[in-house]
Amino acid sequence: MLRGRRARILCAGILLCLSLSGMFYMEADASTRKEYLDSLSVGISQIVDPTTGGADEQTIRELTEMAESNSTRSSDESDLVMVNVQVAMNVRLEATEESDKVGVLYKDCGGRILERKDGWTRLKSGDLIGWASDDYLLFGEDAEAMADDVGNLIVTIETEILRVRTEPDNGADVIGLLTGDDELEIIEIVDDNWISVEYGEETGYVQAEYVDLDFHIDEGETLAAIKKREEAERQAKLYANQGAVVVGGDDTRLLAALIQCEAGGETSNGKLAVGAVVMNRVRSGAYPNTISGVIFASGQFTPALNGKVARVYTSGNISESCYEAARAAINGETNVGGATHFRRAGNHDGLLIDHQVFW
Repeated sequence: MLRGRRARILCAGILLCLSLSGMFYMEADASTRKEYLDSLSVGISQIVDPTTGGADEQTIRELTEMAESNSTRSSDESDLVMVNVQVAMNVRLEATEESDKVGVLYKDCGGRILERKDGWTRLKSGDLIGWASDDYLLFGEDAEAMADDVGNLIVTIETEILRVRTEPDNGADVIGLLTGDDELEIIEIVDDNWISVEYGEETGYVQAEYVDLDFHIDEGETLAAIKKREEAERQAKLYANQGAVVVGGDDTRLLAALIQCEAGGETSNGKLAVGAVVMNRVRSGAYPNTISGVIFASGQFTPALNGKVARVYTSGNISESCYEAARAAINGETNVGGATHFRRAGNHDGLLIDHQVFW
């Protein structure tokens, strides 16, 4: 059972093929992480020259097939592992620096421990399986603390209409309905049947059976996935340089659409802050180096994950203030310093702007 945590409820939406994803953060307890760790989302796709000296595909397939059967972990021991790097680290075929690379793990990525020996850990992070040096990994409570900070609990409504009631009882009055792109803040998992949520200025209750909870942590990439992605990017690339940032013809509109979804009801400062976070990521070596790449990165922006950004982008229903914030952020303006994360105020230390905290 999940208790005492907050998350944003997402109504089911159409996913883009590139998996537009959402900047949504959630403090999840240890039992939550354990329950949902098997469904880790696809990871960030920013790399630092990881594609040289790779193992051949047949060897990688053999490694994948034997990975699960050879695990030496105890069933009651935490198998969570998190990456402790500023940009990226190599994952290798064997537990040695001289071994061939099979993929890359990025900042904020995590996975499952399969085996540990001699200062190395064999892990599984998405499709990536291989050995990583313990010098750049976190385990136990340290790993759990990082997962709390960067992991996302995605809560998806699995019914067309979800009733919000005044009490956790089917006979209680209905104070509202959730449809389409509605988003709420979870207050607490009351029991196996009910979840309490913020509904306007009130506390409401929704039936747990009509929502799906999924805990996400970013994952690494295999060399094959990196090469495939880079080729697709080369084929689709129609960008022009604006200062130190690569910007496409529609990126201003895309950033404005994201700002509309994440901060449409905030002040101009709140809107600029969201845009600045995206641009800080674009300029960082730890994330994709394009606006679309950052927004499309899996598990980061929930309005993108549930298809809302795509719908707003297509409809053009974007306020001029969001366009202004997007243009200002692209031109280098920031009111959050170098912050690369944000979430709803209340669960994290940082710079408070309107109803969100940035760090």
